[in-house]
Amino acid sequence: MPDQYDLLFLLHDVARLLRHESDRRAGARGLTRAQWVILFWLERQPGLSQSELAELLEVEPITVARLIDRLQGRGMVERRPDPHDRRIWRLHLLPPARPLLADLYEERADMLRMLTRGFDEATLAQLGEGLSRMKVTLLGECRRRPNDRTPPLKGSNEKESV
Repeated sequence: MPDQYDLLFLLHDVARLLRHESDRRAGARGLTRAQWVILFWLERQPGLSQSELAELLEVEPITVARLIDRLQGRGMVERRPDPHDRRIWRLHLLPPARPLLADLYEERADMLRMLTRGFDEATLAQLGEGLSRMKVTLLGECRRRPNDRTPPLKGSNEKESV
């Protein structure tokens, strides 16, 4: 297939380049990409626990605790006790985070404009639909085989490589 796109490599490269660009833009605001993502999640879902946030970010809870420590030190996030379980801290944005979030949303919009420049609406809709279907398929496979880390056997119905 040398004349065709290798979709998996392209998806990987686009994701890597987006992470790099996000790192650069977050760094210009004195944040890490992980802190940027935390602020977005806490705006969307106020009151998440540190362990819930760790699960969403696919990192260890101690990593989230350290990131929250830094955001709390900057006055952007606060931990509040859970009213039903004193072992749990609920995370909430504080007013000083709002102007920064507005800037981050503008950065995000600028990244999207840059990424989609030259695409018409129909192509973008088809791309979004295709990527959404891929995500649903992958999530279904992950749920179907949550602890299976062994590669499929040669000759099985599953694809041999990613």
